[in-house]
Amino acid sequence: MTSFSAADRRDFTFTSSDGLSLFARDWAPRDSTLTPLLCLPGLTRNSRDFEPLAASLTGARRIIALDYRGRGRSQYAADWTTYNPRHELADAIALLDYLQIPRVCVIGTSRGGIIAMLMGLLHGPRLAGAVLNDIGPELEATGLLRIARQIARPLEFRSWPEAVSGLKALNPGLDNLGQEEWELFARRVFKTEGERIVGDYDPNIMRTFPTAEDILQNRVPQLWEVFAELKDRPCAVLRGEHSDLLSMATTTRMAAAHPGLLVVTVKGRGHVPFLDEPECIAAVKTIAAACDP
Repeated sequence: MTSFSAADRRDFTFTSSDGLSLFARDWAPRDSTLTPLLCLPGLTRNSRDFEPLAASLTGARRIIALDYRGRGRSQYAADWTTYNPRHELADAIALLDYLQIPRVCVIGTSRGGIIAMLMGLLHGPRLAGAVLNDIGPELEATGLLRIARQIARPLEFRSWPEAVSGLKALNPGLDNLGQEEWELFARRVFKTEGERIVGDYDPNIMRTFPTAEDILQNRVPQLWEVFAELKDRPCAVLRGEHSDLLSMATTTRMAAAHPGLLVVTVKGRGHVPFLDEPECIAAVKTIAAACDP
């Protein structure tokens, strides 16, 4: 069995319903009858996050990864209020329509998992199943506050070694990463802009994230009713061992609400696992196979 390579990947753009040029990449084997994987990244992340997963999977199943509006190589939105999960879900559906794909298994990292749950609610026939990567219907204040602090001031570095050092400080709970892995991680989340290295996203995204006051006053919505839409679909939740966003108590409650839920703890990871860890790959393969015709 062979895995995907860069040569197997097609990069392209399509147009959102409100006229934005959005970027996606497509690892597509010929004549596959297996359910495709739609990979949706975290809040400030992009399709490059799924390169390790694509490299780890055999080349039998189609994999599509999206750059949300305002991230990666997708166009920034003039209206920053559209940086929200419902608009991002609409963009994901537009991508599936563009590719004429009727049904997918979603691999949703953090924000992407929220979008997967919303897809089950609003576009149920399009969702065969889901893998929720360190995300659930209830989120911990500690992790939300950390993210709010990180995006409150746009990141800026003068060199790639400095960017790697900054990345280490911003990502607690990641064990056993070598220097090369940290450098590859940095190249996936940062970009060069003139003589600076910055986050590869529109800083206006911070304007739609809950404020510290909202978080401390418990004004962040819980999504248990939305999560319930997944109960009759193959589904897994991957929780980083050191995650500060998804608690073990929440994953236990998720398993009670979804009796078939596959719960996986990813050793040596915080928020979020990279998806190339053996336990993650095994979970993705299990749920994807359960979604096949």
